[in-house]
Amino acid sequence: MEPVKIGLLGLGTVGCGTATVLERNASEIGRRAGRGIQIAAASARDIERPRACDTSGMRLTTEPTEVVDDPEVQVVVELMGGEGLAREMVLRAIEAGKHVVTANKAMIAKHGNEIFAAAQARGVMVAFEAAVAGGIPIIKAIREGLAGNRIEWLAGIINGTGNFILTEMRDKGRDFADVLGEAQRLGYAEADPTFDVEGIDAAHKLTILAAISFGIPLRFDDVHCEGIGHIAREDVAYADELGYRIKNIGFARQNEDGVELRVHPTLIPEKRLIANVDGVMNAVLVRGDAVGPTLYYGPGAGAEPTASAVVADLVDVVRALTSDPENRVPHLAFQPDAIVERPILPIDAVETAYYLRLQAVDRPGVLAEITRILGEEGISIEAMMQKEPPGSAPDSATVIMLTQRVVERSMNRAIERIEALDTVAGNVTRIRMETLG
Repeated sequence: MEPVKIGLLGLGTVGCGTATVLERNASEIGRRAGRGIQIAAASARDIERPRACDTSGMRLTTEPTEVVDDPEVQVVVELMGGEGLAREMVLRAIEAGKHVVTANKAMIAKHGNEIFAAAQARGVMVAFEAAVAGGIPIIKAIREGLAGNRIEWLAGIINGTGNFILTEMRDKGRDFADVLGEAQRLGYAEADPTFDVEGIDAAHKLTILAAISFGIPLRFDDVHCEGIGHIAREDVAYADELGYRIKNIGFARQNEDGVELRVHPTLIPEKRLIANVDGVMNAVLVRGDAVGPTLYYGPGAGAEPTASAVVADLVDVVRALTSDPENRVPHLAFQPDAIVERPILPIDAVETAYYLRLQAVDRPGVLAEITRILGEEGISIEAMMQKEPPGSAPDSATVIMLTQRVVERSMNRAIERIEALDTVAGNVTRIRMETLG
C-alpha cells in the first residue's frame, strides 16, 4: 500500500525527534501500522536553520497553513506549542477532514472540548498521547488498558522541572532559588519558569488525565494550583526525618460529592514507589476499583521520548484510517454522549492530612494552647517534634506537626487562630499530605 503522508507543524526538539524516529524505525513502524508513514511537508519559523534531523525529503515552509492545506497531507502533526495559532491550525485541519496528532497539553486542556466536538462532527481522530508525561503511554493505559475499571483517584509527578528541584533540595540540602538557577542553566526550566514552578504545566496535564479517568469535560479553569516556591529546605529535611518525601503532585479523585482537581506540593510516605521518583522523571499512580493501584514511570520530556508517543499515535491513526468513526476509541475514553458534568470541589471542601511548621515561644503552656485550637477545630495530631531553629533566640522553638485527615476549611480556621497568638511568630507553613494507599 501507498505510505501515509503526514505534515509536521514545528521542527523544534520534538518535531526533529519525531522525524528521526520515523526514519530510523521506518521498517518496524510499517510492520506495525500496515503501511509506511512519510513526512511530506513541514513548517518552521526559520527553514534555513540547521536541524538535528534529516529534512531532505520534506517540503519546508514558514507557513503552517501550507502544510495543513497540502492535498497530499493526510495527517497533521501539531508540534508548535502555544494555544492560539496551534488551535487555529488544528481546527483548520479537522475542517479539511484530516486527522490530527498533537503534543500540546495547554491547547488540549483549554480548548479540547471544542476540538473534540469538531473532530467528532467531521469523523476524524485527534490523538494526544504525547501531551501528558512525555514518553509514558498513560493516555492509552487509562483510556484502553483500564477501561474495565472505575478510576477512583490518580496522583502524578507530571512536571520534571519541579521534581528535579525538590530532589536536589532533599539530596543536597539546597535552597529553592539556588536549584532553580541550576535547572535553568541545564535547560530543564525556561528563563521564565512560571509554568513549571507554579504548577500550571502540571495542571494542564491533570486536566486531561481527570477527563479520561472520570468521564467529565476538560475543566482546566477549575484546577486548584499551587507552586513549590514556598517550600524551604528545612521542610524537605523535616519531612525526610518523619519518613516522608515532598513531591509536587497533580491529584484527582472522584467521590459522591464531586471531583477533586488539585496541584500542590505533597508529603508522601517514603515507602511508596512514587515517592522515590527523582530528578526529571515522571510517574503516574492510578487506582482502579478492579485492578487496584498501578504505577506508570518514565521520561516526561525530551526529543525522542516524546516522539515515541507522537509516533505511537500516528500508528494508531494509520491503523484506523479505514475504520468506521463510530468504532474508534473515543477521544476522552467515554462515548461523547456519556460525558457528564460533575461539580469540581473547591479546595476548602477537600479532605486531606497536613504537615504544619511554626515558630513559637518555648515556654510552658504555649504548645497546649496550640493543640487546644486544633482540637476545637476537630483536628487530631498524628505526630509532632520540636526543633531549635538555628540562629534564633534561645526561648524560641520550631514545632512540626502531622495531622490526621480534616476538611481544609477547618484547617484554615485553625491556622488563622494560631497565627493570631502572641506566642507564635510569622506564618504557619502548611503542606498537604496523602498516603496514596
